[in-house]
Amino acid sequence: MKLTTTRRQLMVGAAATLALPAYIRRANAQSAIRVAGVHMSPVENAWNSRIHVAMQEAAEAGLIEYEFSEGVAPTDYPRAMREYAEGGAQIIWGESYAVEREAREVAGDYPDTAFLMGSSGGPEGDNFGVFGTRNHEAAYLAGMLAGQMSESNVFGSVGGYPIPEVNLLINAFRMGVSEVNPDATFLNGFIGAWFDPARAQEAAIAQIDAGADILFGERIGTADAAQARGVKAIGSLIDYTPRYPGTVFANAIWNYGPTIEAIVADVQAGNPTGRNYTEYSFMAHGGNELIYVADEVPAGAIPAMEAKQAAIQSGEWDVPIDESEPS
Repeated sequence: MKLTTTRRQLMVGAAATLALPAYIRRANAQSAIRVAGVHMSPVENAWNSRIHVAMQEAAEAGLIEYEFSEGVAPTDYPRAMREYAEGGAQIIWGESYAVEREAREVAGDYPDTAFLMGSSGGPEGDNFGVFGTRNHEAAYLAGMLAGQMSESNVFGSVGGYPIPEVNLLINAFRMGVSEVNPDATFLNGFIGAWFDPARAQEAAIAQIDAGADILFGERIGTADAAQARGVKAIGSLIDYTPRYPGTVFANAIWNYGPTIEAIVADVQAGNPTGRNYTEYSFMAHGGNELIYVADEVPAGAIPAMEAKQAAIQSGEWDVPIDESEPS
């Protein structure tokens, strides 16, 4: 059967170079694993792009062979998964938030194929592994910087849906703000979509009109509102600073490479992959990091943030995980 969605392939077996991430250089000597990605959103979408870029880097190094479909509707999702499984993919990557039951049923029908799914549920059986987005540590640190920059003490945020992975990110940002600014108040809006920049921009403008002068952009479009209204914004997942110079001063970056390395190692070793791979998104594994424009941040805000960052990286302190829906 032929997929009606956009489908592209990247199967490159070149040797790794020193410019590639260290995790790829370490694994390059192993034989390549066939990975198929099933993306609901376009791969340009911020969340999907972080995974897509990491997969491309792994393919360029010869760690994996990577093919993918994008823009796959939930109604077509199980069919896409089955096609890749029938085609011999050893790992099928996906996002099962909208198709949790169906994705697990497909995995049950292909016990020799590893499935790695973004999911709010737990792993299942020997071959259905899950992961959650965890750039909350970087979001906390960004909040510590933002807390000392606001003139109004009103901080906004725009999210997609109130699922645990999104809630904990926004809550971590708020906790970071509150650590240095006990007078802070917060606004939040969910747009009911993973990719709708216009709706995100509209929600952000409403928060600016209500007094917010720093916005945390969990969704693309938030920084457009900040830029238009002359306030500051924080990016999530990817680096938005080049696109919004003078507006986005910090970004809570998510690095997916360590997660790829972990499941590929399990497949190569013949280990069960029905486990939770979320830990590889933590800062201790290099799974997330804060980048910021030092010249746009008060110098006095940096030492406390760096001290907290060191405590997180060493395991001395953990950012609390609060999955409750922010109001």
